[in-house]
Amino acid sequence: MLGQNIKKFRKKKKLTQDTLARIANIPYTSITKIETGVIKKPSVQAVAKIAKALGISIDALMEGV
Repeated sequence: MLGQNIKKFRKKKKLTQDTLARIANIPYTSITKIETGVIKKPSVQAVAKIAKALGISIDALMEGV
């Protein structure tokens, strides 16, 4: 569910996975693995960086998770 939320917000912002990874300063592979569910429980730091890069709260990103 978290991966789906990230993908939804990323697409709303019209960002590629690579661009989001660069803005969030986390590896591109981490973004792809989180979005596809390979990484089911990413670190709090990674989630915080992704939320900040997307301009949303962690709560919004975690909604329904």
